[in-house]
Amino acid sequence: MPILHTNPLEHFPIGNIPLSRHALPLGWQKHPHAWISVVDWLAAAESASLTILDDQERVLAWHGEQPDLAHTMTAFHSFLLTHSWELLKANEEHLSHLAQSAIDGEIHPSAVIEGNVELGTGSRILPGVFIEGNVSIGDHCKIGPNCYIRGATSIGDHCHIGQAVEIKNSLILSHTSIGHLSYVGDSVIGRKVNFGAGTIISNFRHDGKNHRTMVDGCLVDTGRRKFGAIIGDHVHTGIHTAIYPGRKIAAHATTRPGEVVQYDIPSPSSL
Repeated sequence: MPILHTNPLEHFPIGNIPLSRHALPLGWQKHPHAWISVVDWLAAAESASLTILDDQERVLAWHGEQPDLAHTMTAFHSFLLTHSWELLKANEEHLSHLAQSAIDGEIHPSAVIEGNVELGTGSRILPGVFIEGNVSIGDHCKIGPNCYIRGATSIGDHCHIGQAVEIKNSLILSHTSIGHLSYVGDSVIGRKVNFGAGTIISNFRHDGKNHRTMVDGCLVDTGRRKFGAIIGDHVHTGIHTAIYPGRKIAAHATTRPGEVVQYDIPSPSSL
């Protein structure tokens, strides 16, 4: 997962909380790369299971010092994070359990929110913003004016989501700016990224089939009908950049104005 070269998985923010800091029930431990659903924690408690396995019988979490393979349950919503697009699945699952809003920033009266929103200290939601679904926004962000955020979306600290921008079901890390006239859907965007105006990420195949993406030289089925792009840290796109679905742009890479990204773009240091 190239985005994890600069963002170790244990510290990767899911719903703006590092993976390693998501709460565990008392006495439990888990694999450092495992995402454990609230639903599966409850199922383990009800069944008195001491070890949670995935559908490939890999140990995800256990009660006590060591896994107890005599008292196991198979998880239906939990999994090991092995591919970058699975970060989206974890974020979706986490935000689906966001039961109420927590507002520490400012919301303009003309903004419309349909769902539960976490809004960090010093963050501002400006006029004309429409938020639909459960969304987590960090500290000192500027959201708007006139943008649309929907689906299970997490936005880190010190981010700017601006004029005529649509963000759908995505993870955006801190200090990133998507300032105007852009679309980001079902994507993971790294830290300190800047999108030139009119940058568009496509996330749907014309035939409606699952997206495939290159992993170690092989096309891998992501299992997702909607999947945009994985963008590494410090990437800058030129205006009117168009990005094919399932593409990856490595850290520090750039695109030119009007560029069409048909293939993954490696880090400049690897060229």
